[in-house]
Amino acid sequence: MPSTIQGLEFGGLDLPDSIGEVVVCGVLVLQGERVMHLISRFMQARVQKGSDHGIKATGDGWLLTVALVEGSNLPTVDSSGLSDPFVVFTCNGKTRTSSIKFQKSDPRWNEIFEFDAMDDPPSTLDVEVYDFDGPFDEAVSLGHTKTNFVKSNISDLGDVWVPLQGKLAQACQSKLHLRIFLNNTRGSNIIKEYLTKMEKEVGKKIKLRSPQTNSAFQKLFKLPPEEFLINDFTCHLKRRMPLQGRLFLSARILGFHGDLFGHKTNFYLLWEDIEDIQVVPPTLASMGSPIVVITLHPGKGLDAKHGAKTQNAEGRLKFHFQSFVSFSVAHRTIMALWKARSLSPEQKEEITSEESDENGLRMLEEESSSIKSDDDSENRSLQNEENGSYLGSEDVSMFVVYSSVLSVPASFVMELFSGSALERIAMDRAHCVNYSTSPWEFEKPDVYQRQAYYKFDISVSRYGGEVTSSQQKSRLTDKNGWLVEEVTTLHGVPLGDYFTLHTKYQIEDQGSRSMGCKVVVYFGIAWLKSTKHNKKIIKNIHGNLQDRMMIMFSTIEKEFVSGKQQIQT
Repeated sequence: MPSTIQGLEFGGLDLPDSIGEVVVCGVLVLQGERVMHLISRFMQARVQKGSDHGIKATGDGWLLTVALVEGSNLPTVDSSGLSDPFVVFTCNGKTRTSSIKFQKSDPRWNEIFEFDAMDDPPSTLDVEVYDFDGPFDEAVSLGHTKTNFVKSNISDLGDVWVPLQGKLAQACQSKLHLRIFLNNTRGSNIIKEYLTKMEKEVGKKIKLRSPQTNSAFQKLFKLPPEEFLINDFTCHLKRRMPLQGRLFLSARILGFHGDLFGHKTNFYLLWEDIEDIQVVPPTLASMGSPIVVITLHPGKGLDAKHGAKTQNAEGRLKFHFQSFVSFSVAHRTIMALWKARSLSPEQKEEITSEESDENGLRMLEEESSSIKSDDDSENRSLQNEENGSYLGSEDVSMFVVYSSVLSVPASFVMELFSGSALERIAMDRAHCVNYSTSPWEFEKPDVYQRQAYYKFDISVSRYGGEVTSSQQKSRLTDKNGWLVEEVTTLHGVPLGDYFTLHTKYQIEDQGSRSMGCKVVVYFGIAWLKSTKHNKKIIKNIHGNLQDRMMIMFSTIEKEFVSGKQQIQT
């Protein structure tokens, strides 16, 4: 039988009858709260799962991983009060670009970026935040920052809020939440391999320094523990008066230390900050010793300004070093380390530009023929077997982007699609650099196809970006002229993988009474992925394409007129 209600008991409520029950209930409540907290954290982690854009680091060496978590108080540049930010990371000439967060002032990315393994430890990581306004508009910088691995300890970069520099960012107190990880997969072998590589450049054996020497070197310049000394030389630093000291060379810095009557001079320069290194022949003022003159990029190395001899109007600091015991070895070592670190990939390519151009054209032709032979079935799927036009072009809404009557025959206008020097001149003036095409190939009667490749000039698109296109030309069925159709794909441009650009050039002779022809250019966009900002992209592409058409066809007219004048003379 149920007991009678007595004491603090209530009907329908069974309170603990003893101290033991109170303790058990408390333990159960605490355990339940802990389980619920773990479940909540797990669900939040699933929602905030980071994306790596499908780019995985390859190779063995120095691996850099950057996690972009979120931003705070990012500025805006238009009247909407919100921006469309994206972040560009640059390290050792390689870039990684985040996704675009539309209409966000406090965006959350949770994205991970990996850089391929590097033989040399990276010196800096440049971070730039831009506002997206279309693939061809110049992106407005919302702020920037730089992480200096030489001045920072890697353990301190595990989870940091980095303030952004720039007028807009400083006014809004903008910040980025980053997690930066840098590790070496080779251990001590990477130092030996680096020294072996430098020995080939210098032509002299370089001794591996002891841990005690490296520790003293790191302490002298307040460097992180992964920095290692390569070589050091006795020399003079020339300012008003020569200062005796030692020049220290490592993989990332060139440092000088001098001690004159207890007054210490201590500074170092990053190899990437050096713009030029020259040798001045020996003079009486230099005590018969050649002088190594190191010039920095404008605004760089301001921490070492007290060691510079001069500073020009553009803000370039110049450092003079002389009186080396072995000048040839010191100079070769300095030049080898500088070239390995400071020269950009473009500058290294310029050294062998002729070979690179020839190899590039040969590779393009081989690639075009390979695509033709290996992917013939895929190419056929892009074409309609009935009329030779690209499949999907009928599904794309086409708009007139350019229409004009030119005082040029249609045959001369078709030089724009002939692979001639005139075509390259016109495309170059339209800011399409490194323009190259494959030969026209016969597909069916009066239908030909080719591939084109070029890059956008920085004045057209800040992102640069590569362009690959498939072109097809055929005779107009009921008129005297040509129809050229083109499907263009953008690479390296934000949202470039969301669409393909379809363009039609209709070039029609005006008849025997007129020397001119009528040119009408249509364009349309086939969307591969959905986006809410397609109107902004369409408007931006329309403006860029219209400007490019005007430049191309005005070039054709000018070249035709100049050609006629040369014939008459």
